[in-house]
Amino acid sequence: MKTMIERIAKGTVITLTGLIVGTSAIADGTPVIWKQVSALLTTERAAMQAIGSDRLAVLSGSASSKRSLRAAAKSSRANPSTARISTMAQINALPRANGNTEWRCLAEALYFEARGETLKGQFAVAEVILNRRDSKKFPGSVCRVVGQGSKSGKRYACQFSYKCDGRAEVFSEGNAYIQVGKVARIMLDGKVRNLTKGATFYHTGAVRPRWSRKFQRTVKVGSHYFYRT
Repeated sequence: MKTMIERIAKGTVITLTGLIVGTSAIADGTPVIWKQVSALLTTERAAMQAIGSDRLAVLSGSASSKRSLRAAAKSSRANPSTARISTMAQINALPRANGNTEWRCLAEALYFEARGETLKGQFAVAEVILNRRDSKKFPGSVCRVVGQGSKSGKRYACQFSYKCDGRAEVFSEGNAYIQVGKVARIMLDGKVRNLTKGATFYHTGAVRPRWSRKFQRTVKVGSHYFYRT
């Protein structure tokens, strides 16, 4: 009995042909045949585990056309968190966000630095933090960017003032924390940073730090002025 088995693994068609398995050989339990079958099943199992559920549905025949295959691939790449979200209604419609330590650090910074800002203002502050993370002039993680200077023990050494105000970071406004958590998730998932024009510094209109005279102001969003070096 000649068997042809086709499976998809990582987008590549693997065709296994020419395995000739006689029914009498299987009945006799020939070691060579069983070894071939075992190897084939192991390969098949690994291939099936590598396939996403949407793509598997296409391959199984429930959506067999090339158009369906393209749609499934597009769907697997799409991430609703990185869509063009610009209104609070869209934010509120998203499920509660979660993530790793980097997400928690960004959500914390947004809560204490920008929870009173408009949604656009919160995205702008998040941009600065991520721009710093990606710059060689600053630490290479969100948590280290946010915590820069906080271990010095000096009140004004922190890059983000809430880290040096002597008070514990307590999220007393639960709804605000949930909301900025969604903003943090969206930004970490890759939302385009086009609000601050590459800014790595900002301050509120209530102060005018000396460094602001040296750097190039890029934009004002809400109560914050943004700068790049």
